[in-house]
Amino acid sequence: MRTIDINCDCGESFGNWTLGADAEIVPQVTAANVACGYHAGDPLTMLRTIDLAQAAGTAVGAHPGLPDLQGFGRRRMAISPDEAHAMVLYQAGALQAMLATRGMRLNHVKPHGALYLMLNEDMGLAEAVAAAIRAVCPEPRLYWPAPVAGLALPAAAARAGIDVVPEVYFDLGYGEDGRLILERRKAAVDLDLTRRRVRAFLDRGVVSTASGGEIAVAARSICIHGDGPNAAAMLALIRAEVIAAGVTLAAAA
Repeated sequence: MRTIDINCDCGESFGNWTLGADAEIVPQVTAANVACGYHAGDPLTMLRTIDLAQAAGTAVGAHPGLPDLQGFGRRRMAISPDEAHAMVLYQAGALQAMLATRGMRLNHVKPHGALYLMLNEDMGLAEAVAAAIRAVCPEPRLYWPAPVAGLALPAAAARAGIDVVPEVYFDLGYGEDGRLILERRKAAVDLDLTRRRVRAFLDRGVVSTASGGEIAVAARSICIHGDGPNAAAMLALIRAEVIAAGVTLAAAA
């Protein structure tokens, strides 16, 4: 491994409600996944997050979700492929238009929450979203949790010629099947445990599971969640470990 990306879900504040430490975190990651107003975020928050990223040289991708502000996009909805296609176009297209005013380009798309779970399973939805990514991204790119084998959207994206960037997580647990164990509320992470997890991934390409086993993960990006109570400290630790291992930090491209 010569280079790796660190991406963060961000821009998730809304109006007077603030979530996450974007001002601290966005300048320290290589790619920012910006909420686009459906599960979180609003036009002014989107623009402010873009400006933070531009000042730091951070790439910007869209983080579209289901239209569920109250549930933070974590509740499933019954939607058609046409609706999924339009939702992703609408959200990523709005972000792309804002980026254009700053002379920037949309780097990638990364679906959020329940939409992500649905796109793991439903090939009809996955093909519709893959078509939306191809339509909206100058260089179509999808960020997705590794391992990606057997999942609907990564397969549909690969068939459509979209660059699929596998991610590894150190602030979430893994099941024995390699799937992430999602949390309803973010808790502070154990930094000593995080350090051990990062070193195991960098040295041996593995992550630990909730039951104490290990699974192999081939990833090009590390994802963190900016709304964790000690997200900034975790990010600083991850950056330090990556740099100490002689790996260059760079956005996936």
